[in-house]
Amino acid sequence: VQLQASGGGPVQAGGSLRLSCVNSERTFRRYTVAWFRQAPGAEREFVAAIKWSGGATDYTDSVKGRFTISRDFAENTVYLQMNSLKSEDTAVYYCAADSNIIRSSWSMSTAYDFWGQGTQVTVSS
Repeated sequence: VQLQASGGGPVQAGGSLRLSCVNSERTFRRYTVAWFRQAPGAEREFVAAIKWSGGATDYTDSVKGRFTISRDFAENTVYLQMNSLKSEDTAVYYCAADSNIIRSSWSMSTAYDFWGQGTQVTVSS
């Protein structure tokens, strides 16, 4: 699995960005794909996850109603649409993937073996 994350950049508070995570090697077919983020001096935290098969999703409370995770079968890509961005959303965003992760472990970074390179999101107020 080779994950490539992109779509980050600078944005004003209240604005939007869409992050992309593409698996360049093969389909995500049995995978759970997640987005995590890490701000300077902070631990990596869970943002959202989607089960490729079936499309079940989960979000951390701070992004519910603002962020949407989705998948595109044709593009073999998982997206994170981020709206109403706040300065506290500033971080490096990473996508991660792995197979056979139980739902209760989706938010645990240690559950994922495959990681993308990270993309910086900077929200200015």
